Amino acid sequence: MAITRRSLLQTIPFGASAVSSLHAGTDPKSGMPLRAFGKTGAKISVVGLGCGSRLLSYGTEEKAIEAIHKALSLGVNYLDSAFGYGGGKSETWVGQAIKGRRQGLWITTKMGERDGAKAMGIIEASLKRLGVEQVDLIHVHSLLGPEDLAAVEAKGGLLETLRKAKDQKLTRFIGVTSHTDPVTLKTALERHDFDCTQMALNAALVGMMNGKGGMVINPALTTSFEHVALPAALKKKMGVTAMKIFAQDGLIKAAPIETLIRYSLSLPVASAVLGMPKLEHMDQNIPVARDFKPLGRKEMRELSGRLSKEHKARLDHFFRDHADA
Repeated sequence: MAITRRSLLQTIPFGASAVSSLHAGTDPKSGMPLRAFGKTGAKISVVGLGCGSRLLSYGTEEKAIEAIHKALSLGVNYLDSAFGYGGGKSETWVGQAIKGRRQGLWITTKMGERDGAKAMGIIEASLKRLGVEQVDLIHVHSLLGPEDLAAVEAKGGLLETLRKAKDQKLTRFIGVTSHTDPVTLKTALERHDFDCTQMALNAALVGMMNGKGGMVINPALTTSFEHVALPAALKKKMGVTAMKIFAQDGLIKAAPIETLIRYSLSLPVASAVLGMPKLEHMDQNIPVARDFKPLGRKEMRELSGRLSKEHKARLDHFFRDHADA
């Protein structure tokens, strides 16, 4: 049977039916909806704060801490950092911001280093910068193609080290992220028992084929994270967070920001991680999530059809070499 956009969309739950089972309550102080984060047992805010280049753009530790505190006051409890964000600067700022208020927060960091011995040193330094003895989650940062996955899996490589870090209680959970290759991410999710994953999930279906993943029937459909990697994560009941909601601002003129947020949150994800480089962005974006209403199936299909046709090729080219550092 021929693969069509309609048949692919029908294989993935989204909209009200997709998110209702994830609903895990509401933060009583802020009104922020909480969703179940896969098998972790955690309840995380439907918006997470991306602490990459957008946090670094605040320029100073003082301003960054103010931004993090504002996000926390609005109900965000998921903070997403990485050593690669400013060579530890983001982790340092996050660590300063959460002093005395660690309880109830979900702290994620990510490892770009593939050599296991070097990665363990970075993990130990990351914990010191964050001011914690244990983080909630460490991701394999930005998985690329098959060769990169092989490096992660190699004896003495990053995956082996992350498992040791989990055994040593340096992290509660381990995961993997990708914004370039949904086919390789799918392979990694199926091959290993990750607890969580983060992938590019936006209305333009960002996700490119690296040329080594086999025959593509319809690249606009079959190389998206939404249709390739997301089902693999859901099948194994992993905690899923969405990133690149605005495609690094590549979609903000193509559709209303509110609609882009609602699209990604209408997918079966626990949270959408947003980079918000100005305080007013928090005032604009977080209420959309707090008052979230899922898009209907028809509306999602029409939006993704239009945006992927108009923007997917351009965005795939951009994200092929993009590093949020």
